[in-house]
Amino acid sequence: MTAPQESTTGAEIDPRQFRTVLGQFCTGVTIITTVDDGEPVGFACQSFAALSLDPPLVLFCPTKASRSWAAIERSGKFCVNVLAEEQQSVCARFGSREPDKFAGIGWEASPLGSPIIDKSLAHIDCTVETVHDGGDHFVVFGRVHSMSEIKTERPLLFYRGQYTGIEPDKTVPAPWRDDLEAFLTATTEDTWL
Repeated sequence: MTAPQESTTGAEIDPRQFRTVLGQFCTGVTIITTVDDGEPVGFACQSFAALSLDPPLVLFCPTKASRSWAAIERSGKFCVNVLAEEQQSVCARFGSREPDKFAGIGWEASPLGSPIIDKSLAHIDCTVETVHDGGDHFVVFGRVHSMSEIKTERPLLFYRGQYTGIEPDKTVPAPWRDDLEAFLTATTEDTWL
């Protein structure tokens, strides 16, 4: 058994170490989009998660200084585009400071009018439900209104500061399981979810 590593208090947290440690958690990559004053707007977002099955809610966390978030807040709606493995260049474009992130990017309007990026693995069309303070970010809860069909392509993942993927033979979603239902809907105080 190895000795536990020394932990630090909040005041002593080194931002670079914080980022590196959090990089141990593999995330999917999304582009959050809306239309503002007739123009498509969007940004790359790793901080996206499912929140609730009943009602259907998701969350994402934009920085407080984000111009894209300001546009989403004004419109009151957004579309989450889950990127497929081959969409690294799309992620890079939306994560850049490029003024016209949609230049050369194909898209169509969702039922609520937000951009669905061509070849995305999935999309989730939402309205802004509530917004909460989260330090230098906001935590935005979104109510799901519609979503895409299930595809079999692989997702784009981000791990330890770089893009990655999943095993080639893992392309089909796992069958629904009762224990997964319990995991996603548990409400007792002793669950870690």
